[in-house]
Amino acid sequence: KPLPDQTTIRLTTSSKPLDPDATVKLTPRGEGAKSEESPTVQKTRKLPETLVSKSIEDQLTAAIQQANKAILRYGEQKTSARGLGCTVTAALIQNDQAYIANVGDSRTYLLRNGDLKPITKDHSLVARLVEAKQIEPDDVYSHPQRNLIYRSLGAGHKTVEVDVFHETLHPGDILLLCSDGLWEMVRREDLLRTLSDKGNLQKISDTLIDLANANGGEDNITAIVVHVSAH
Repeated sequence: KPLPDQTTIRLTTSSKPLDPDATVKLTPRGEGAKSEESPTVQKTRKLPETLVSKSIEDQLTAAIQQANKAILRYGEQKTSARGLGCTVTAALIQNDQAYIANVGDSRTYLLRNGDLKPITKDHSLVARLVEAKQIEPDDVYSHPQRNLIYRSLGAGHKTVEVDVFHETLHPGDILLLCSDGLWEMVRREDLLRTLSDKGNLQKISDTLIDLANANGGEDNITAIVVHVSAH
């Protein structure tokens, strides 16, 4: 299910480059941008851009490693959960930079200027077959081995390899973070049409989930929609 508060990211617009000390406010649905900065918002320290990027990627990877350990501990404590595994995609935003992490076949999409593309790459057998040109991209939806993945959290793995992608955000961009229960059931054309709706972000998420269920709803469905707007 979608989170109760969908998110808007507000970027400062100027003819000058973005202030390296600026912060991004994550504004829950229904709240406008405030004229005064919250005292809880701290300024980022001035560090070379490459060091900042590396630090963020390391923190994001470390958080996912911690989640992996938590799943393993849960499996140790509960016999029925041994071997339990899951996928993850996560986005960490700083200023106008998005750092997208991925393990498994959950996806993060970027919609920009009417073009929808996945930022992440699936760690699945069918993705490898597509890359090797042994099957067509559309075959991933019906291939008998489409559920086989070679990376996941838990499943007995003490550590996990995490992919981190870096994307510069523009005002008007939309990010969709979703599980395979969504994207396997809702084709690209329907994703694009629904995400292009100018309506409420929560309504967009609900519509995507309704579409997935209407098309079979074969798996758990998770969706988070993020809108990037000028501020």
